[in-house]
Amino acid sequence: MKKVLLKNAKAIVTCDDRDRQLFGYDLLIEAGTITAIEKNLKDPDAEVINAEDLWVYPGLVNTHHHFYQVLTRNIPEIQKLELFDWLLWLYERWRYLTSDMLHAAAMVAMAELVKYGATTIFDHHYVFPQGEENLIDREFEAAATLGVRLHASRGSMSLGKSHGGLPPDDLVQRAEDILADSERLIRKYHDSSHGAMTQVVLAPCSPFSVDREIMVKSAALARKYGIRLHTHLAETADEVDFCIKTLGDRPLGYMESVNWVGEDVFYAHGIFFNDEELERLAQTGTGIAHCPISNMKLASGVARISEMLPMDIPVGLAVDGSASNDSSNLLAEIRSGYLLQRLAYKEKAPSAYEFLKIATRGGARILGREDIGSLEVGKCADMFFVKSDSVNYAGCADDPGAVPGVTGINEPVFMTMVGGEIIYREGEFTHINEEDYVRRVNDFSKVLR
Repeated sequence: MKKVLLKNAKAIVTCDDRDRQLFGYDLLIEAGTITAIEKNLKDPDAEVINAEDLWVYPGLVNTHHHFYQVLTRNIPEIQKLELFDWLLWLYERWRYLTSDMLHAAAMVAMAELVKYGATTIFDHHYVFPQGEENLIDREFEAAATLGVRLHASRGSMSLGKSHGGLPPDDLVQRAEDILADSERLIRKYHDSSHGAMTQVVLAPCSPFSVDREIMVKSAALARKYGIRLHTHLAETADEVDFCIKTLGDRPLGYMESVNWVGEDVFYAHGIFFNDEELERLAQTGTGIAHCPISNMKLASGVARISEMLPMDIPVGLAVDGSASNDSSNLLAEIRSGYLLQRLAYKEKAPSAYEFLKIATRGGARILGREDIGSLEVGKCADMFFVKSDSVNYAGCADDPGAVPGVTGINEPVFMTMVGGEIIYREGEFTHINEEDYVRRVNDFSKVLR
């Protein structure tokens, strides 16, 4: 791989242990890895990028998504529904999902994330219509074409309506089929090496859509291979009521009973935890993928992020699905999350810069990655660039680390780089034709409405 030298950066926001913001520094990339961050670097073999007007940030890490939901964005009939009714309406559309639809939706969802600075992306896919094969494979195919790091989860639903669950019976699968496909995907795609582009997570959907057997067996399988576990948890008051009435315990208590706590586990949302449960999360190192915009749209509630962080509960940031957001813009989550916590917690809320760190280092932590999340020697060269001379950021030069949270970065970034390779620059993707995938998604979307 070629060498790349960033020269005289306006600012490098490192998000390192010292929270350094480096002004006028150079950054050298070799074989996809950062090898030096100093002033006055020289390398005659490197491609030079003049960064004197650019703010450089670590690539954002998205920790919860549902790519397929791109196909059901902006639907007027569901804009006032809350989670359970919202899901019931959408299940009737999602049951017609095909692998070609998912491939197009995955490309659009990831491309939108890349436009707004994301370089590592997690997707939680759990909708497997009967007869559709290799859906997760199509996601990895899209990620390889675009050039992003993908942590794809093999989700599942095994508890249909006829057995007290929420999804239609034709969208649930047998435990043996789920586990067999999960193991196939782990063997084929999971890479635990430094700089890995593909990893697999096991992710039964939620307490109201899977049974105890699949929870227990998924945990055992994941730990056999040393991979992460993920599910929705404590997202709504309705879910808490369901767990108490149907499972005999609150959501976290149920998770503990099926071996679903620990540093290898992270939950999406995590809004309805009480004080004792926060303590248990801290003690076990169990993580939370925080989805502020989705939580607001579905009127679910405000997660206790301002209390979690001082307790060292691992927290990452996420856009959630494109039907509950309805976008894939992690920079927007930084500002919304910061402002929502300010509203709820006032001076006890995390700073704007701390929310940037949730979206970078926090995400890397809950995905189990030590090679991404900050700009440091030895880390992967994943970063995004913002033109500091835009009218949007006039007067902000003293503290670029706070810009994503305070002013918001409300336009596509100037450039996004993964492993030292530019995959998006000045409005253009380097590996795909954006218009082609937009057209495909629009056509497929009409089929599901």
